Amino acid sequence: MRTIPVYPARPIPPAGMAQSLAAPLLKGRGTGWALAHRFTREQRQSDDDGWGSLDQAVAEQPLPPATRVLEEQVKTILTGNDSPDIGFDLSINPYRGCEHGCIYCYARPTHSYLNLSPGLDFETRIVAKTNAAQRLREAFSARSYSPMLLNIGSATDAYQPAERKLGITRQVIDVCSEFRHPFSLITKSSGVERDIALIAPMAAQRLAAVYVSITTLDPALARVMEPRAAAPERRLQTIRKLAAAGIPVGVSVSPVIPFLNEPELERILAAAADAGATSAFSIVIRLPWEVNPLFQQWLQQHFPDRAARVMARIREMRNGADNSSRFGERMTGSGIWAQLLRQRFHKAADKLGLTRARVELDLTQFCSARREAAMASAQASLF
Repeated sequence: MRTIPVYPARPIPPAGMAQSLAAPLLKGRGTGWALAHRFTREQRQSDDDGWGSLDQAVAEQPLPPATRVLEEQVKTILTGNDSPDIGFDLSINPYRGCEHGCIYCYARPTHSYLNLSPGLDFETRIVAKTNAAQRLREAFSARSYSPMLLNIGSATDAYQPAERKLGITRQVIDVCSEFRHPFSLITKSSGVERDIALIAPMAAQRLAAVYVSITTLDPALARVMEPRAAAPERRLQTIRKLAAAGIPVGVSVSPVIPFLNEPELERILAAAADAGATSAFSIVIRLPWEVNPLFQQWLQQHFPDRAARVMARIREMRNGADNSSRFGERMTGSGIWAQLLRQRFHKAADKLGLTRARVELDLTQFCSARREAAMASAQASLF
């Protein structure tokens, strides 16, 4: 891996959930807690040296650590999906981690496999898969490959800030266009506007759809909940531009968090429909693995007056637990409050003319001739 550029060291947090509230509030970051991941065998704990160093550390205002981008050469780029409650068969994530810093992100635990913190590291140490387009071209060129529903950005935001410089997502879309392979993508970033000229011709042939995630219309809530994502009004503007270009746009009101953004559900759907969205879906907040302590610590820091109430309602929708990974209910929750939430969503979506079905994409246009040409070119290069 090669690093672009080097940044200051991150602060070492206190160990344990009970001490997590001492983690600093870092401007522009979802969390200041470099939570140890579940595979960590060693733990660090701060001790007072007798000179009041711990009190001094708490009083200091640490600078937010800048973002480090690591370049990775991956062996494969397509990830298969057999989950019955996810509406695609394959996914591409051009990056690992996400600088947007959304505190609720279910993908945070994936940084554990890199021996990095799902907390602060997830949003400050980004891994860029710089050969993603090459690997995708190889996958599409394989004789055994059959086109399937493909999503870009299911475990990262493909248009996070690093994309402006690296352009990996654009290269991936270029390959999809070359092979006439349909795809959908989901983002919170206005950066997708850069690629409208590339996506629109594919959308006109039922080969592309875009989903924009809007969790709140309140800029103050968005600033602390997803600090480096585009502002809510900016995302609505992105929907307008995509729709004006003829690209099918859906809105994701996800995750829904009780007593935080849940009261806005109908207003978000109405604003998205007014901007040009034609479909919508919504997912109840999920708290897998390390996301749970990170989210609860964030609640205590930013919303101490309602933290207990929020968690109580989440548990009511998760059969008394903080999280449920069971297929069929992990996205929707269970119980009366989850049912009422679904009813509100369905009623609002129907009233606004927002379909709850995903955009139908055409798999039959996949270009096998392009695949044969790519294979011939690869064979010729051997001689």
